[in-house]
Amino acid sequence: MLRSARFLVVLQSKRNAGGVNWSIPGKVLSLEQKQFYNKNGFIMIKNCVSQEDLAKYTTRFNEICKKTVKPPKTMLIMKDVSFAKQGKKKNHATITKLQDFGDEPVLFSYCENLKITDIVRDLIGNPQTNIQAMHTMLINKPPDTGKLTSRHPMHQDLTYFPWRPSDLTICAWTAMEKITRKNGCLTVVPGTHKGKLMEHGYPDWEGGVNEAYYAIKDYDVNSPREYVEMDAGDTVFFHPKLFHGSGANRSSGFRKAISCHYANYDESKYIDVSGTFQEKLGKQIVDLILKHPERYDLPEDKEKVDFEWTWRFRSRPVGHKGKDNL
Repeated sequence: MLRSARFLVVLQSKRNAGGVNWSIPGKVLSLEQKQFYNKNGFIMIKNCVSQEDLAKYTTRFNEICKKTVKPPKTMLIMKDVSFAKQGKKKNHATITKLQDFGDEPVLFSYCENLKITDIVRDLIGNPQTNIQAMHTMLINKPPDTGKLTSRHPMHQDLTYFPWRPSDLTICAWTAMEKITRKNGCLTVVPGTHKGKLMEHGYPDWEGGVNEAYYAIKDYDVNSPREYVEMDAGDTVFFHPKLFHGSGANRSSGFRKAISCHYANYDESKYIDVSGTFQEKLGKQIVDLILKHPERYDLPEDKEKVDFEWTWRFRSRPVGHKGKDNL
């Protein structure tokens, strides 16, 4: 699809609306599985992604790190703050995240995997629902340097998203290798998706914190957390208001996972975040994008680059019906 057409994709109700019916089974999920997700805000599906597909993603990650494959300019290649402070060059041992891989065909094939998207539709729509890939990441969680910067504070993903309703957005997060408490598995607080979006800010961590790793300000450390340990190919689907994070990687190796956030394209709409704590976050993201015009096809009028624009630019359609998804 041409960039101009892709940029014009707007999350709004343009086709037959289709919400979730929690009283019937899905195309893939049983009634019990759907109700478990509705109650807890997450569900883990074993062996969701094949080992063959995981090998493809790992190979492409390594090729990008070693520069044998040129990444798309829109992809953000990130390092852990502790590595950045040491001034190490980007390579497979320092790159901790590939973000916004919507223009990288091998990695984006994860977002189009039918075993993933059928479950996504079961949980945020129905088999006919059109979905949009909003946020993509391959996470290469590093062994902690001793400063605990490899951990991710407890947060809600919705804090980054200026669209609603929240119930019609979901993350698919797949383990690319065995993930345990030792190497920093996901930690979740079941049922918190039923509450409100909490105010977020940077945690006061002595070793520093990675850029945009925001934390829930009034998080109760005594909340009943669950640790989501996974084998390679297992996938956890979770709600954007679910409290979640991950611990430090205390192993000697990296821990890889790949993920995509999806929105129900038929029913979701952007909202105005003015006057909320999300407004400040949005300005930070806009400022970051304006600093890198070489990476983004910015309009001549920079005033048009707002929080909503950043998401329109980075989102991609997934298996939409119709001619050009508009």
